[in-house]
Amino acid sequence: MELDPKYDHYDYPTIAPVAKPGHPGHLTDPQQAQVHQLRMMLETEGYTKRLDTLTLLRFLRARKFDVNLAKKMFVDTEKWRKTILYVGQPLKIDGRTINLDEEISEWDKDGSFKKKVSKWYPQYYHKTDKDGRPVYIEQLGKIDIAAMKNEGIEYEHMLTNLAVEYEKMADPRLPACSRKAGQLLETSCTIMDFNGVGFGNARQVFGYIQEASGMSQNYYPERLGRMYLINTNWLFTGVWRMVRPLLDPVTVEKIHVLGGNYQKELLSQIPAENLPKEFGGSCQCEGGCELSNAGPWCDPEFAKPAWWEKKGDTIENQPTEIHSGEGATATGTAPAATEGAEATAPAPAAA
Repeated sequence: MELDPKYDHYDYPTIAPVAKPGHPGHLTDPQQAQVHQLRMMLETEGYTKRLDTLTLLRFLRARKFDVNLAKKMFVDTEKWRKTILYVGQPLKIDGRTINLDEEISEWDKDGSFKKKVSKWYPQYYHKTDKDGRPVYIEQLGKIDIAAMKNEGIEYEHMLTNLAVEYEKMADPRLPACSRKAGQLLETSCTIMDFNGVGFGNARQVFGYIQEASGMSQNYYPERLGRMYLINTNWLFTGVWRMVRPLLDPVTVEKIHVLGGNYQKELLSQIPAENLPKEFGGSCQCEGGCELSNAGPWCDPEFAKPAWWEKKGDTIENQPTEIHSGEGATATGTAPAATEGAEATAPAPAAA
C-alpha cells in the first residue's frame, strides 16, 4: 500500500488483519489509483484535512470505489463538521453554532456531562472484544428524554456528545487498540440493549436511533465491525423486519439480533473479564463500568495524544510525492500552509 508522507503520519499498524480487496494493505492497482485520484480531486478544491490514505479508503469502500460518489460523501462530511445540522438547521448550544473540530477538545473536559447523562441514558466504551476492537454499549431502555431535559440536557447536547464520541473512537481509541493488537483496527463492537423498551418509550428510543444511525452512515463510514442487539422484543422484531431489506447486505451481515438469550454469543466475541457483569461477563469496575472508560486508550503503554489534543503541523496544499510501504510508518513534517480552503488546519491520522 502506498503512503503519502504529507498526510500519512501513522504511529500504529496500517495493514488490515483480513485480506479483503479495498482494505488497507490489500489494494489492487486500480484501487490504489482511485485513492490518488480522490485525494487530488479534494486537494484541487482546497481540502487538506483528513486526506490520509486510511480515511480516504473508508469513504471509497462506503461508495464501492466510485470516486465521484466518495468525493461527494467526503465533501458533505466536511461541511457537516463545520456546521452540524439538526432537523435541517445548524445545531446550536447556548446560541453557539457547533463546529466539530473546535468542539472535540473542549467538550465535557471534566466528565460532568457523562456522569449526569449516564443516569438517564448509559452509553459508553468499555475495554475490547477478542479481536481487540473497542466495545461500545448503549442501554436504550433507560433513555428518559424528559428527565434529561429537567437536568438541562437537550437533544442538541446528546447529538453533539454522540459526534464527539465518534471522533474519540477514531482517535485515540482505535489507534491504541491497534497498537495493542499489533494490527490495524478500524471498527468497533457494539452492544445495543433494548431491555425496558416498550410502547411507552419506543418513539423517543427509535427517534434517537434514527438520528444516530444517520450520523454514523453519512459521516462515519466503515466504522461498524459487529453489532449485537440484545433483549429485543416483538415490537423491535416487527420494526427490524421492515428495516432490514432497506440496509446494505454487508451491514446486515454485521448485525446480530439475539433477544434475551444472548450471553453465550456475546461471550464468544467478548472476554468475560471485559464484559460487564450485567450482560453475562465478570467485569465490575470500581465506580461502575459505564464511567470507567477502561481500555487500551487509557493504558500508557498504548495510548498517545489524539490529533485534536495536539496543535499539529499545517499543510501546504501542493501535490506530494508518494512512497510505498506495506504497513510502514510515513514520516516527515508538513511544510507551512500557503493556500487552500483548509490550509491552516492540522492533518489528523484517521479522524
